[in-house]
Amino acid sequence: MAIKRKEYKFQRGRIVEIQEFHDGNYGGPGKKRIKRKKPTEEQMRLVNAKNKAMRCRHKMLEYLDQGDCFGDWTYAITNRPLDMKAALKDFQKAIRIVRDEYHKRGYELFWFRNIERGTKGAWHIHFVVNEIGDTASIMKKAWNKGGTYTVAIKNEPKVYDEDFTKLAEYMTKDEHTREEKKDGTPGKPRIREASYNTSRNMPLKKPHVDKLQRWKREVKPRKGYYIISTYEGINPATGYKYRRYVMARFPEKVKLNRRI
Repeated sequence: MAIKRKEYKFQRGRIVEIQEFHDGNYGGPGKKRIKRKKPTEEQMRLVNAKNKAMRCRHKMLEYLDQGDCFGDWTYAITNRPLDMKAALKDFQKAIRIVRDEYHKRGYELFWFRNIERGTKGAWHIHFVVNEIGDTASIMKKAWNKGGTYTVAIKNEPKVYDEDFTKLAEYMTKDEHTREEKKDGTPGKPRIREASYNTSRNMPLKKPHVDKLQRWKREVKPRKGYYIISTYEGINPATGYKYRRYVMARFPEKVKLNRRI
């Protein structure tokens, strides 16, 4: 059976992501074809959540670096918004100040945000923005509703990995997200409502799509690249095999101009 492959390129080919979908047999001759099952509502919700996180990750791969800024804007109890509409206005007012400060310094602002209302009534805004040197100071001055926390992405273990998977999932979580307990069972939801969005100045190119004749057992990096991450699983909506791997180009060696 044919295998569809999608190839995404980021940062002019410095980073490449490959997605492969097995359309029929799970790998080999002699095995029966698995019948396509109609996905349940919960399965479709999981697929939509994964797609949202994927688009977020792709934008991060194209427009962010590991040294960029991750943080939170929190609310003092007396400043908590009445609803999500009010929280959105608070964010819009603050991010305009940030954008203006970036422009004054000659930089373009790229932002990701998720406004969250907890199950106990507290509000906060997770954000990710590109670092320009004094970003922490800019983010703090722009927010007057409570506290500001900032850190470089690579210095925050709960969201850092090299291909932005953890960060994208963290930034796109919502009221359906359940953190896994130590025993592997899902915990209770900690979010009552959420609103995820990004700045509009981060377009993405469409992937190159082709078909393969067979499912390779192992993935190998291209010449000049190394594998950042690999993932294999079963698509919950289709029941078919799925694989994703990301590779990055090795840094170019600096040639020294030595005279003999």
